[in-house]
Formats: sequence, C-alpha cells, structure tokens
Amino acid sequence: MNPAAQVSGFRKVYNTTVAVDNLDFSIKPGAILGLLGPNGAGKTTLLRAMAGIIPPTRGWLLIGGHDVVREPVEAKRRLAYVPDDPHLFDALTVWEHLEFIAALYGVADYEPKADELLERFELTGQRNTMAHELSRGMRQKVAIACAYIHAPQLILMDEPMTGLDPRGIRTLKASITEEAAKGTAVIVSSHLLALIQDLCTSLLIIHHGQQVYTGSATQARSLFGDVETDPSLEDVFFRATGQADSPFNPSP
Repeated sequence: MNPAAQVSGFRKVYNTTVAVDNLDFSIKPGAILGLLGPNGAGKTTLLRAMAGIIPPTRGWLLIGGHDVVREPVEAKRRLAYVPDDPHLFDALTVWEHLEFIAALYGVADYEPKADELLERFELTGQRNTMAHELSRGMRQKVAIACAYIHAPQLILMDEPMTGLDPRGIRTLKASITEEAAKGTAVIVSSHLLALIQDLCTSLLIIHHGQQVYTGSATQARSLFGDVETDPSLEDVFFRATGQADSPFNPSP
C-alpha cells in the first residue's frame, strides 16, 4: 500500500534558526498519527510545510505521491488543512464556505454531504450566519466541515479541539475515526494527550525540531515505560522529550 504522505529529510530554517531538522516518516491510508511535542518543537512548521504554505529548506514532502513543491496543485488536491486558528471569509455564510470549497475542488453534488456535515457539527441553525458572527468554537467546526467536504486522502489538523466544548470534541473524535475507516490518513497535533491517546494508531514525537520517536503507541509505552507500570501517553511524552538527545526510531 502506497503511503498517503511521505516526508524525507525535511529541514526548515528561518534565517539562522533551525525550526525542524531531518524529519523522516510516512503515514499509510487509514492511519491516525498523533503529532506530539512541546511548544516550539516544530509541529506547526511541519504541518504548514506539508500543506504547501511554507517551502522546505531541504528535503521532500509527498502527498499521494506528489511533491508539494514541484507539483503543488496535485498535492493540494489530495489534502485538507485545519490550522490552529482558522481564518474564515468574513463576507461568506457558513453554507457559502462549504459551497466555495466544493467548487474549488470540483466536488459534484456536494449538497447532501454539506447538509450532513452541518447537522453533524450542529451548524444547521447557523447555515446562513456570516462567518464574523460565529463563536470561536463554531468557526472551528466550519473549518473542519470544509476539510471533509472534498474527501481528501490526507487531513492535517493542528490543535483541532481548541474552542470546542465537550460535545464538539466527542463529535470531532468520532468523525476522525470514521474518516480513517474510509481510508483517509489523518495527522492530529494536540497538547490534549488523553484525547490523542484514544484516537491515534501511531505517534511522531519531536523536540527542538528533532525526531524523538516514530512508531506505534504500544512500542512507545514499551520504550519509555518500565516493567512495573503501564505508562500513559503523558508518561511517554515526558520521558521521550526528556531523552531528546538519544532519538528512538523503531520500525512501525
């Protein structure tokens, strides 16, 4: 099975600051990858580069086999990106956002799916509401619905649970699981480790721009736990980032 996304030798330098250095990983269709790391580790830099927003200083980023730099249109057709603070179009309503994204990606007969997304994320009552009138949580839900409308091969989510209430978080988690079951690969970056623990089939932990761990959650507990305890993802996170000078990269 060909990977939904592959990152090889990715390095990003801002002036003289190395944000990310030599990342190597891939994600298969249907997998949910938890992207973990402290503030400033390079998580958002990685996601923005994969989305084609910022260019790599060095390395390759492939989406569905298409290079993000050399084949940006083909690569971007296959992905969706939900940033940590989505900026919607103030002059468009909720429905017009879905209509616009569907037109942008050439989605035919999008209306039934758009209606289902509005109902699922409890936005039906806001269908004709202008974006600037929405709460932070509702804007987040609109951005997520827009990410789903064109059935991408890869969805990148940067702190997607920010602003959501408990019901919204449960709905989002269920939707991510369902998208993965359809074969969509999902990368979720979040500081809410307990929630990531319930979702993700594999982990990528980075610290100071370095790849600390890549592999399954089960392997991570084995590497960063001990015989006497069954470590939580929080335990794994703190132990892994405390050993950032000695990276572990077992095969998934």
